Amino acid sequence: MEKEILHVDCNKFYASVECYLHPELKDKPVAVGGSEETRHGIILTKNEIASKYNLTVGEPLWKARQKCPELIIVPPNFPVYVEFSKKVRKILEDYTDLIEPFGLDENWLDVTGDFYRNGYEIAQEIRKRVKEEVGITVSIGLSYNKIFAKLGSDYKKPDAVTVINKNNYKNIVWPLPCSDLLMIGKATTKKFNSYGIYTIGDVANADDKFLKNILGKNGLMLKRYANGQDTSPVRHMSAARDIKSIGNSTTTVRDLKNDKDVKIVFTVLAESVAKRMREHNLKGTTLSIQIRDNQLDSFIRQCKMEFPTNVSNEFVENAMKLFKANYNWKHPIRSLGLAVTDFDYDAVVQFDLSGSAEKREKLERLETAVDKLKNRYGNFCIQKATVLCDQKLGHFNPFDDHKFQTLSVR
Repeated sequence: MEKEILHVDCNKFYASVECYLHPELKDKPVAVGGSEETRHGIILTKNEIASKYNLTVGEPLWKARQKCPELIIVPPNFPVYVEFSKKVRKILEDYTDLIEPFGLDENWLDVTGDFYRNGYEIAQEIRKRVKEEVGITVSIGLSYNKIFAKLGSDYKKPDAVTVINKNNYKNIVWPLPCSDLLMIGKATTKKFNSYGIYTIGDVANADDKFLKNILGKNGLMLKRYANGQDTSPVRHMSAARDIKSIGNSTTTVRDLKNDKDVKIVFTVLAESVAKRMREHNLKGTTLSIQIRDNQLDSFIRQCKMEFPTNVSNEFVENAMKLFKANYNWKHPIRSLGLAVTDFDYDAVVQFDLSGSAEKREKLERLETAVDKLKNRYGNFCIQKATVLCDQKLGHFNPFDDHKFQTLSVR
């Protein structure tokens, strides 16, 4: 039996929720955007009317206003978006328990073998129910694999169902730009374009040896995706998603001008990342940092840490070593990120003569105690002296901010 997989995508999710809650905004150009005062002033999403002005996600609000002077900007309200996401999810649960979320506003469903309805009928029923019961619209892709189902939900918007099957995928999928294919980001798109590969069809028909030379095994994987050969299953709704990395980033309240500024921000980020890792009982071995200067040029660097750890002090130490080795202060810095990957799920403490393992264990216990204090009395009840050197620069809370943003799409 051929798979019937749906990808349900809430159209312009944040903006749609705001327009539903505030009907007076319905016929006006609306964007949900960050705070310009804290230099997070970018578009997170916009409604269909605002889209006509060629506004893009991630665009600075001042630039968006130049394109659309009538633009109404609404601050994000993540707890409300989570509640609306749950309402949509509740409807999906009426059809299957094979539901895999992809962000706050997207879900894959496997509806193969439904006794009463086929996949297309289920998709149309979901589309109508979400509109009537939740007040927003969804676009749905129906296909025999997850990759093409997602392409289908993006193909026709808003409030539509697109079917991609083995008979029509070459006509629908192959002419699309290669950047539309899941797992192809800006860097890969740029590399593909430099070799004359512009469409998904180009990827599908590229030479195996060539793809492996430029992208390694990922090149062959992308070719399989482009040819509809994705066999990954839709996970059960109760299955925990594998955690590949834990990280936080921030655009700082002012430009960073020296190593001391950088250390303050890395300290706050490291504490958040370490706390989240301890909640999942994880220890990581690879640390990466992301740096973006005030010219908006950015890069990522990573290093292997000596031992698996979830101690923030060790994250800061390694982050500063990486930073000093890779940044020459040609320009001030606008934003920083810190992430840990390569988790050691079977981490066994190996004690050594230097006593580093015992020290790490003590620091972990200390930081766990601090976690409990922050959970009870708030994030700012206790802070490291490094952060207090500049309270304005260090006064942000990526841990609480992350609670809702992890569920959101880009």
